Amino acid sequence: MPTMWLSDSQKIGVAFCSGGMCCGFFLIGGVLLFFDRAMLAMGNILFLIGLTIIIGPAKTLAFFARRQKLKGTAAFFFGLLLILMRWALIGFMVELYGIFILFGDFLGTIAGFARNIPVVGPWIGILVDRIGLGGRASDLPV
Repeated sequence: MPTMWLSDSQKIGVAFCSGGMCCGFFLIGGVLLFFDRAMLAMGNILFLIGLTIIIGPAKTLAFFARRQKLKGTAAFFFGLLLILMRWALIGFMVELYGIFILFGDFLGTIAGFARNIPVVGPWIGILVDRIGLGGRASDLPV
């Protein structure tokens, strides 16, 4: 089995992120349980911890404090605050807007990856071409 290019602590960070946000137990569970604020808050906290472990505290702070991302950062943390103040549905929507602003640059990369999925990849490719998300490798935000 080939080894991953991640260090052991970064692998732990990936586990935190995946448990918190992307297809994670807490985010999906919070939505399925009619926007349960405790599960949504745990998902957000696990995501932030995982992101910090993966790229480091300085790069995480630099990412959230970039001038182009301030609107997304404010929306994400305001949505988290609304979730903690028992406005889970509105907080989730505001937070979703913030996530889209923060990580929207990576949608073309994700779409390119999704084209290579064995059975549904060609269908995803057609959908991505119609929406206009398919960016070139030279357009990467990193």
